[in-house]
Amino acid sequence: MADMFTKIKQASARLRRQANVTPVHTSRTFNEIVGAEVYLKCENFQRVGAFKFRGAFNAISQLSDEQKARGVLTYSSGNHAQAIALAGRLLEVKSTIIMPKNAPAIKRAATESYGATVIDYDPQETTRETLAQALLQENAMTLIPPYDHEDVVAGQGTAALEFHEQVPGLDLLLAPCGGGGLLSGTAVATKNVAPQCKVIGIEPELADDATKSFRTKTLHTVHNPPTIADGTRTPSLGKITFPLVLEYVDDMQTVSEAAIIEAVQFLFYRMKLVVEPSGALGIAALLSQAVRTGKRVGVIISGGNIASQTMHTILNSPSAR
Repeated sequence: MADMFTKIKQASARLRRQANVTPVHTSRTFNEIVGAEVYLKCENFQRVGAFKFRGAFNAISQLSDEQKARGVLTYSSGNHAQAIALAGRLLEVKSTIIMPKNAPAIKRAATESYGATVIDYDPQETTRETLAQALLQENAMTLIPPYDHEDVVAGQGTAALEFHEQVPGLDLLLAPCGGGGLLSGTAVATKNVAPQCKVIGIEPELADDATKSFRTKTLHTVHNPPTIADGTRTPSLGKITFPLVLEYVDDMQTVSEAAIIEAVQFLFYRMKLVVEPSGALGIAALLSQAVRTGKRVGVIISGGNIASQTMHTILNSPSAR
């Protein structure tokens, strides 16, 4: 594998004037609750509402003219789908997206609005990877998976690179983990620019495949986990992300569904931020004390694409502070 940090720096240059430089938010109330200086890197203000735009644009922009002419294929429950669709539109590349039929309606609608072709599938009947291989055999599209792709990982790593420039001297950095693209890119960037900063990946307890994999050094799989954090419902880490997580991540922790709900509520009511459950995992870890804080703590808020009904349910939960 080529040097991933070099790829992240190249991706950063490629994304200049394409990706948003997302803001960093703070809360005195939150700092008092957790006893630390906490900085939130708000990728919910990224294009398509999530960090995924970084990896999608970086990957598609490096395809050859012939590959671009044939189009790209991916599979995603939402944020990567939107990112590939928008990047494809910007780069004039046709995109086809395989989405589970139970994907959030808001994410599907946004994907289609960017001009992508969406193909439904039932997760109980087949896997998205199996369907993708069948489609690739029928045509010559280029597959750009949600996380297990060097250029995608490099693009995602630019969020942390940008974060460390905005807030130097972090002691600890928390990132959500689904397939590990954001977490591995975050860890590689961090260990190269701020080696003293520890990186911890956060997963839902119901989707703890990466935590088990990290602890045992053996790849674990959890199929269709019933977590509210739909962005983390990936079955396992990938062939690229698993080794990177093992090498660069300092620890993994999990949080309960109740903790995730409380985090989304806190962000909405106290910080006026709309954050999807997957994006709130780092906040959930701090509020629930699954992670004991350092002095200066960074949290990557990965996205804000949440269905209105899901938000309604969360905000009306009796666990609201």
